[in-house]
Amino acid sequence: MSPQIWKTTRFDLDLSERPLVMGIVNVTPDSFSDGGQHNDPGKAIDFCERLLGEGVDILDLGAESTRPGAPKVSAKEEWLRLEPVLRAALSLGVPVSVDTSKTEVMQRALDLGVDIINDVMALRDAGAEELLASHVAAGICLMHMRGDPATMQQQTGYIDVVAEVRDFLQVRLDRLIGLGVAPERITLDPGYGFAKTVEQNIELQRRQRELLDMGRPLLVGWSRKSTLGALTGRAVDERQSASVGAALATVALGARVVRVHDVAATVDALKVWEAFTRSTG
Repeated sequence: MSPQIWKTTRFDLDLSERPLVMGIVNVTPDSFSDGGQHNDPGKAIDFCERLLGEGVDILDLGAESTRPGAPKVSAKEEWLRLEPVLRAALSLGVPVSVDTSKTEVMQRALDLGVDIINDVMALRDAGAEELLASHVAAGICLMHMRGDPATMQQQTGYIDVVAEVRDFLQVRLDRLIGLGVAPERITLDPGYGFAKTVEQNIELQRRQRELLDMGRPLLVGWSRKSTLGALTGRAVDERQSASVGAALATVALGARVVRVHDVAATVDALKVWEAFTRSTG
């Protein structure tokens, strides 16, 4: 496989060597899975260090919940939650991502040297795409979503969910490249669970390879999502096995980064999967 590089502020990540694990660090009181567990900066920093010990490749810090129906948080409040954890995480020697949709928060994070901006809104906030275009190196993840977290589940009317997700991501990708962003800085996220029904999520996963012809790596987040609950009948805190299974399935269909809560279990599963599927030719 030819090298597939994701360029970020401090690191050039080789996604062709093996799939990378992005560990979720929710610095929020209300995230759907672990809201409140790491709301205290000290606990969040300890959790970052724990994930390093579990083999995480990228830390993804988020200070505003994007669960369905989540209320909006001001940029000031989001930054107050995020800043102390981000400053500490940047000293840990791994790439650090900030999960935000606000241009003001992106600017502050970039000023501190964050490696990646991971935006569920695909840089549609005013000034966001220009901000990232003006930065020489930061990695970017563009995700598909209709509406916003408060309204997205009322916007699931698709004729062909795969084609429409692909078209949206292609438009956003082309827009950034047109502004001068190097393609190597960009990954794409189909947005499983965002403005999609259970059936649409499953179809999108089954046909995920159709998204690869855009030429950029896929970053995928299935961890603990409601579709896994619908398939297994498990509560959100009982979905580790389903989440690991989904991570392996999405990697088998071309994803190169998996965004997860259960880092140790996912790292172990990927090691076994890679050993069993690695080409001997």
